[in-house]
Amino acid sequence: MFTGMNFDRKNLDDQTLLGLYKNLLKPRMIEEKMLILLRQGRIGKWFSGIGQEAIAVGTTLAMKPDEYILPMHRNLGVFTSRQIPLSRLMGQWQGKASGFTKGRDRSFHFGTQEFKIVGMISHLGPQLALADGIALADLLKKDKKATLVFTGEGATSEGDFHEALNVASVWNLPVIFIIENNGYGLSTPTNEQYRCETLADRAIGYGMEGRVIDGNNILEVYHTINEIAAEIRKNPRPVLVECLTFRMRGHEEASGTKYVPQELFEEWAVKDPVKNFEEYLLSENVLSPNLITEIKADFKLGIEHDVEQVFLEKEIELNQQEEIADMYAPYFAESVLPADTNKKSDKRYLDAISDGLRQGMQKHSNLVIMGQDIAEYGGAFKITQGFVEEFGKGRVRNTPICESAIVGAALGLSINGYKAVMEMQFADFATCGFNQIINNLAKTHYRWNEKADVVIRMPTGAGTGAGPFHSQSNEAWFTKTPGLKVVYPAFPSDAKGLLLAAIDDPNPVMYFEHKYLYRGISEPIYDDYYTIEIGKAKLVLEGGQFSIITYGLGVHWAMEYLKNNPQLSADLIDLRSLQPWDKEAVEKSIKKTGRALILHEDTLTNGFGAELSAHIAEHCFKFLDAPVMRCASLDTAIPMNKSLEDNFLAKSRLAETVERLMNY
Repeated sequence: MFTGMNFDRKNLDDQTLLGLYKNLLKPRMIEEKMLILLRQGRIGKWFSGIGQEAIAVGTTLAMKPDEYILPMHRNLGVFTSRQIPLSRLMGQWQGKASGFTKGRDRSFHFGTQEFKIVGMISHLGPQLALADGIALADLLKKDKKATLVFTGEGATSEGDFHEALNVASVWNLPVIFIIENNGYGLSTPTNEQYRCETLADRAIGYGMEGRVIDGNNILEVYHTINEIAAEIRKNPRPVLVECLTFRMRGHEEASGTKYVPQELFEEWAVKDPVKNFEEYLLSENVLSPNLITEIKADFKLGIEHDVEQVFLEKEIELNQQEEIADMYAPYFAESVLPADTNKKSDKRYLDAISDGLRQGMQKHSNLVIMGQDIAEYGGAFKITQGFVEEFGKGRVRNTPICESAIVGAALGLSINGYKAVMEMQFADFATCGFNQIINNLAKTHYRWNEKADVVIRMPTGAGTGAGPFHSQSNEAWFTKTPGLKVVYPAFPSDAKGLLLAAIDDPNPVMYFEHKYLYRGISEPIYDDYYTIEIGKAKLVLEGGQFSIITYGLGVHWAMEYLKNNPQLSADLIDLRSLQPWDKEAVEKSIKKTGRALILHEDTLTNGFGAELSAHIAEHCFKFLDAPVMRCASLDTAIPMNKSLEDNFLAKSRLAETVERLMNY
């Protein structure tokens, strides 16, 4: 008679129990095969989930097939329970074309819309916020669905964990947060990671329910998640579930397990989820020894076949053009002209952005905007004033102060069929969401062919005496990162047209808007909807002596300087877009004038001007009559005092730089 774990089948029939067993056994047998291949040197790395299978399998089978699951690298059972063929998983692990990432990412770092799985990035915590965004999209669509996301006990110390739980709680999102507490974060035991008695206790601080369950008991896992999911589909809210388990192998196989006391292995070996469930089913006459032998033989045959077939697959053929192209979701944009080209109104830079954002919301019913104080208050700069009344609080969302979680939620919205515009209250605060921007938004399409339909508005720049934390021109942080598009309009007409183009584009766009220009300039712009192609520069002024290449506030500095020096004749090129940027327009101008001055508000060292200068030197050298010269701000933080700030800014050195260029 079975005397091990306390299994409660409740109303599950024999066939369902048998199905649970097969789903539990399969990842164990696959893992055992992987360990053999590792010892043989046929594969190079493996993250083992042996001993933790009941969590992955039980949770997955409790969710509906069309509900998203966001697993981690010890959750093979999620993928196998969603019936992903082993041949495709093996192709992924071996970096073959048959995998999910074209050989571009490892193990379980991938997603698949076909199976409604969104894989992790190595930074662990960020995927929790993606679950928030996915669940928010379901709420807005009025789909009665739940989303389930995994994390380990180690990642609960990350800020992303706390931000994601807080957002889910504030917004009543139907998310099940699963903590796999397996005792160790690599080699660090739990007593060096947190002091609370259970991690589920942290739920109290977020006003949500927290539960602790036996993660090795597949029926307890299955029943618990099935019950919670059914409840939150009807009454949306997040729930935190801590699953107690143990990692029977190393963090990954190369790290070993010498740091783990042997008595722990002996204690948890008795709680093996596969062995215990198997013995229970034997006692219930659901299984027999012959049936077990038959099932294992069938699995073994299939595993051996799939593994060897993938080893025979040819290696990926190198295609440099495809590699570069796949950084971005395919999108062929054509500039949209206004319906009535005769109808214009005088608008400030700020009004033009508001106008574009409003028309984007009107065009795209699946567009959600998010940011601190953007709803009833209208935003720190009043750009979204009146939006709540027109579009409702579902689509115009005040957020807690948690930039990382909101960038992640924006990506989750995109994954689940929405568009998102997020406002960084100040561009400087993007540092708090940097990982999500650089490692999630920018790389998602390249990694697993999924768009990241997100615009991040970046109120930027100096000139207002706001000091080191509200004045930075930090565009170069993002122009360095493949996968992002970067725009930086200088005029109201461009601000509206480029914003609408950014919203239409399914790729992540960093949209820089200069705070100093908000209420400082105006011009007649089209009232109707229109777009300006991202990546196209504008020739603002035409001349023959030299070329000024600039963007943002630099355009206005250059215009003022040339107006005050009518003896000078220069091409003034407003790049408007920095990633991609208009190489053709720049090269054409320099070939005509023979002299190039690059002007930008950012600091000199490693500013975007360095890239422009290098390109010009490489591609236009024989046309140059003088060295390429850069005029940029001081290599210091931005001071608050007006005199110090004026001295910091590139404008104070523009005349001197032009003189050096012309006298060379």
